Amino acid sequence: MINVLLGRRVISNNSKPYIIAEIGVNHEGSFDQAIKLIDLAKKGGADAVKFQSYKANTLASKNSPAYWDKSKEPTSSQHELFKKYDSFNEGEYTALSKYCNNIGIEFLSTPFDDDSIDFLDSLMPFYKIASADLTNLPLLRKVAKKNKPIVLSTGASTLGEIDVAIEILRTNNCNEIVLLHCILNYPTNDNNANLSMISNLKKTYPEYVIGYSDHTLPDENMTSLVTSYLLGAKVIEKHFTHDKLLPGNDHYHSMDVNDLKNFKSILKKVDILKGNENIKKPIATESISRLNARRSIVLVKNVEAGHVLTELDLICKRPGTGISPLYWDEVIGCVVLSSIKEDSTLQWNDLQKKI
Repeated sequence: MINVLLGRRVISNNSKPYIIAEIGVNHEGSFDQAIKLIDLAKKGGADAVKFQSYKANTLASKNSPAYWDKSKEPTSSQHELFKKYDSFNEGEYTALSKYCNNIGIEFLSTPFDDDSIDFLDSLMPFYKIASADLTNLPLLRKVAKKNKPIVLSTGASTLGEIDVAIEILRTNNCNEIVLLHCILNYPTNDNNANLSMISNLKKTYPEYVIGYSDHTLPDENMTSLVTSYLLGAKVIEKHFTHDKLLPGNDHYHSMDVNDLKNFKSILKKVDILKGNENIKKPIATESISRLNARRSIVLVKNVEAGHVLTELDLICKRPGTGISPLYWDEVIGCVVLSSIKEDSTLQWNDLQKKI
């Protein structure tokens, strides 16, 4: 059994999903808005909220081009966009962490530089690393040495690159690793989501918990998240906002509190439908069906004692209270011990094997 301790919960292949509401920078620099989003995530039933801790000057060069849908977020420079939302510092994150602890939801923030890794360490139960830093070996080494579980997104990566990242983490004392399938498109079109990659990650890395970080546009059934869970995702992360109609940034592909509540409600029904049995066998409530809906071997005519049964004497009818059709070939050629009327269900004590 694979077990990873994420905050207050132990996550395994049999767990309900650990849900991360990624606020990111959807607070847009407002501390009050950040608090409001935490409250909404808690209300919706998330296990954790996650922010992003970075400074534009250490994250992107001034000529770094956009990689998002500019019809939704028109800023053409990464540095310019990140500069808009990098106003939070250690003080704000410390206060947000304290607030999360007070209301009973995990605080997380993805670090994008050495300073963030260090000051976040005392504030979080585990680290979340962004897809874009899967090949950032210095950052991976530094995070791994903090001796905490690491959730690693794998967007835009090859299996070879994932192997290298895992090796770096393991050789620096991190063995509790969760790998998240992710497509690094903002937003991700449904035809690009490729959720089957979750199954591939489970097969390739059976020793790790597998999850999903989603960038698709949410629908009312939260189809992408539900599907990811059914495919085996045990940690599910999605951007979170208070208003999906707000322009720019990540609002347009985020879920809101109603989406989150809906997802949690659907998960309850999904878990009921999945049930507790994972080995195919009859369940208790099928006993009456096995008895009455299955068939028995039945006579199609009156027969006398000493009659040798042939196929022309027999038919299979419900209920299944007599000899099962499984034994059809064994019944053929048997001798009837006493006279039996048409439409009678045969029992083994009616017959004798022909010598």
